[in-house]
Amino acid sequence: MSSACYDFLDSAPVIPVIAIENLAHAVPLAEALVAGGIVNLEITLRTEHGLDAIRLINQQVAGAHVGVGTVCNAREFDAAIDAGAQFVVSPGQSDALFERALVTNIPFLPGAVTATEVIAAKEAGFRILKFFPAGTSGGAAAIKAFSGPFGDLQFVPTGGVNIHNANDYLSLPNVRAVGGTWLTPSDAINAERWDDITHIARDASQLGA
Repeated sequence: MSSACYDFLDSAPVIPVIAIENLAHAVPLAEALVAGGIVNLEITLRTEHGLDAIRLINQQVAGAHVGVGTVCNAREFDAAIDAGAQFVVSPGQSDALFERALVTNIPFLPGAVTATEVIAAKEAGFRILKFFPAGTSGGAAAIKAFSGPFGDLQFVPTGGVNIHNANDYLSLPNVRAVGGTWLTPSDAINAERWDDITHIARDASQLGA
């Protein structure tokens, strides 16, 4: 079983899922989110700038707890850890990813939306799972139903989660946090309206209260 510490999830109810299209935006975007009370930042590997963004934010943004998302294989896992990622999120799961997480003792959120996937992750030693894509996989109702057979597990739903339905998930006892892209709208980022991002983050930080 993983002995990694997941207490960082309690510091904010939302993890922004961030795709960095322009590396120059990485630091000011992270600063804006942290200023609004959102400190756990999932920098995805969906763009070529993901690993460099993790390095820069780690070096320059005090208070940021930087993780990596869209990790799909062991090579990406190791590269992200080398870049300084402090937690790892995957849209799915594999034996190789389970092995890397257990060997490195890095907090890992494997993706699972079916009972079979949940059982596989549980048997591998993981108790907090990513539920993705939440919106098309049954949403809050599906996660609530999992509390019966999987009462000792918790979930971090992502995909289709937004400011309007986040509390539907956060009100469930087996939801530890939610993830979402709504905190980082591309128009605000491209226009460098960092105050707007801080305002969105501040609203998000109050969810589930």
